[in-house]
Amino acid sequence: MTSIAVPAAVPSRPLAPVRAWLWCVAALVFAMVIVGGATRLLEAGLSITEWKPISGALPPLSQADWLAEFDKYKQIPQFSKLFPDMTLDGFKAIYAWEWSHRLLGRLIGLVVALPLAWFWISGRLTSALKIRLVGLLALGGLQGVVGWWMVASGLVGRVEVAPQLLATHLLLASLTLVATIWLAVGLRPKPAEPAATPLRGGAAALLALSLFQIGLGALVAGSRAGKTYNTWPLMDGRLVPPAEDLTRLEPGWRNFFENITTVQFDHRMGAYALLALALWHFLVAARKIPGSAAARRAGAVLGLVATQAALGVMTLVLVVPVWAGLLHQAFAMIVLAMATVHCARCHASSAEGTIRAGA
Repeated sequence: MTSIAVPAAVPSRPLAPVRAWLWCVAALVFAMVIVGGATRLLEAGLSITEWKPISGALPPLSQADWLAEFDKYKQIPQFSKLFPDMTLDGFKAIYAWEWSHRLLGRLIGLVVALPLAWFWISGRLTSALKIRLVGLLALGGLQGVVGWWMVASGLVGRVEVAPQLLATHLLLASLTLVATIWLAVGLRPKPAEPAATPLRGGAAALLALSLFQIGLGALVAGSRAGKTYNTWPLMDGRLVPPAEDLTRLEPGWRNFFENITTVQFDHRMGAYALLALALWHFLVAARKIPGSAAARRAGAVLGLVATQAALGVMTLVLVVPVWAGLLHQAFAMIVLAMATVHCARCHASSAEGTIRAGA
């Protein structure tokens, strides 16, 4: 990842409020991912069968409205094939999760757009920062479009959303979190770390692999692959499943998205690769710049990745109870956030302080 030095605003207008606002946005995106994970684990994502960006902000307000929404849900395959005995009260419970998820998305849009307009009008933003923040707003809008595309994939001919669209949806949310944190860190009034230069490549690789591993995890969730091969470290008595099991689908590319054996195996291998990379990166940091802030961050990333790997094993062995699945997903976002902070600080340019000072 290339260095991004965030230009400052007019010197007389402090950036602390902008930075605090961005951290609030990051916290909301984190919450959005967790609510989305609960919605998926509780099979609630298809309970709202229409996309109404404005009027959909209100839930059903009368018994007749609830019955109408329930009737719409009864028309999709998920109801007839998975939950034919669902009652209206049961529908209200899953509807509440999906409605909350969509409402939080609308809230994030407002929390980004309104303060952005205020900071813009008040002259606190430079042209370069304006462009990046408008891009952040656009990324959130794209997330909403992809979210509906994902939901629509599960309304006809399927009982769940397409795994590859679920992965796209989660990766977009993850990229939004990365972009928000990167911008916030770039506005931090702290000198650059020239000593961290040797760690730039490793920090970027850790961030990229963390994102890739999150995508693999979304494929596991979307295909329900976590409910099979519930032993570790072996899968059905083998470290590596037979080739015929890994390539059983035609055409071959489908195995990476729909073959539960391949999907889970890839996620396991991704976890091992990320843990190995985090360990190597920490050892490099401890050898080249011992005791530095960058070395301490590298150690923190390693500890978080190791904890996340242990949570993944626990979630698998327990056959993905809701609480464990949510904990695993939440910790993935914590790893990603720490990897982003580390990478952003390692890539901070030595001219950053001069730019921020308005020179």
